[in-house]
Amino acid sequence: MNTNLTDQAVVVVTGASAGIGQGAAIEIAARGAGVVATYHSHPEGAEETVAIIRANGGRAVALPLDIGRSETFPAFREQLAVALASEWQTAGIRGLVNNAGFGGGLSFEEMTEEAFDRYFRVLLRGPYFLTQALLPLLSDGGSIVNVSSSSVRPGDTTEGYSGYAAMKAGLTTATRYLAKELAGRGIRVTSIAPGPTRTRLGGDAFEKYPEIIDGLAAKTALGRIGEPSDIGKVIAFLVSDDAAWITGEDIQVSGGYAL
Repeated sequence: MNTNLTDQAVVVVTGASAGIGQGAAIEIAARGAGVVATYHSHPEGAEETVAIIRANGGRAVALPLDIGRSETFPAFREQLAVALASEWQTAGIRGLVNNAGFGGGLSFEEMTEEAFDRYFRVLLRGPYFLTQALLPLLSDGGSIVNVSSSSVRPGDTTEGYSGYAAMKAGLTTATRYLAKELAGRGIRVTSIAPGPTRTRLGGDAFEKYPEIIDGLAAKTALGRIGEPSDIGKVIAFLVSDDAAWITGEDIQVSGGYAL
């Protein structure tokens, strides 16, 4: 087993019941860290993630978390502390991966304040204040990885994603500022920008409409859409000590989508 992360390191991965979150959790565990996999509406997916990690000799637990309800974060922190003590006999975490979210677009003309507020609660306010809530548990020298989107960048401007992309852009900008604010504790903060990736986002769009895959692959320099493991390996690298000299960066992880 790779030991770029020590046996005592524990990383929280939000939205780890499928897709990028599951891929990240599995890859992080493969490097020797314990994983706390959070879920909202798919507990069976989180248990699958935990089962895969344990089958490969790793250690993981699943905890519920609604990233859109920041008032629940203090209670989640208490649950996390209990899990850390019981499973790993530790009081802190080494990393936080802010991945939980949802996809799907809505045209500007159809956008409502309620829909816009949901984008805000889940994609920006949630990860921002979850990071604040878990900061007392995050060890000095730890790492935070925020999962943003290639939609933030010029070239990947698809109609109907103004609300989604605006929140992801806010998360990317906040990443840079938090990297500076938390540098005194040696905490690194980075964001990654995946392109089209085979996940359940958008209502299982790739499963329901497989015909869209070829068009997206044609716009990708490496000729295919991403897989959760492609993104997960980069996240695992960023929370490991191998990335100890990287902070404040937004890293495109898209196979050259929309170059």
